[in-house]
Amino acid sequence: MAQAPFPILYEDNHLLVINKPAQLATMGVRPPRKSALEMARNYIKEKYQKPGNVYLGVVSRLDAPATGILVFARTSKAAARLTKQYRDRVVTKIYHILIEGALDAQQGMFEDWVRKDERHRRMHVVTAEAEESRQARLSYRVLQSLKKCQLVEIELETGRKHQIRLQFSSRGHPVVGDRKYGATQTLSRGIALHARRLELMHPVRDERMIWEAGLPQVWQPFL
Repeated sequence: MAQAPFPILYEDNHLLVINKPAQLATMGVRPPRKSALEMARNYIKEKYQKPGNVYLGVVSRLDAPATGILVFARTSKAAARLTKQYRDRVVTKIYHILIEGALDAQQGMFEDWVRKDERHRRMHVVTAEAEESRQARLSYRVLQSLKKCQLVEIELETGRKHQIRLQFSSRGHPVVGDRKYGATQTLSRGIALHARRLELMHPVRDERMIWEAGLPQVWQPFL
């Protein structure tokens, strides 16, 4: 019996849903490092004794230092249908983060225009008129105010690279552990950004799927 390299939240002939650990890239790393995609593909290959290449499609990504729900499609048809759901923004994506400091409002919405900085491998907030700018929107609510940080729940409307990290750090509240975006508090592993809940339609059945992933243990000293 194949041993999964990470917690499996759901698995059928069309989907594989995992709880990604910190410091594991979704895809696109060079040997000897392995990505979540490679590890998941090896798991499927071994478990089902599949010869040759195993198809596994990435329909969304999580930053390497982040944790939580990550969905893979096991067929090209499932991948196409799931990708369309993300593109049409009918997927509900809920994240929990720990941020430094305290927000002025207990709930609200952030709307910015952002752009990639390929040279420094990060994102920046820019004007709407800036070349190659993309709109970034999210809504948030504070769940708990703690000694040195706040626990915040986020619903993403768009899915830009490093979006949550950038939008909070640009307002003076970086994600705990996220030194790339100015954090001063550290986490023993990764950053305090967790894909907590995901809702989407099953790519084959007429069924709304809902998954949740518990918060990482390394957050406990802050809670």
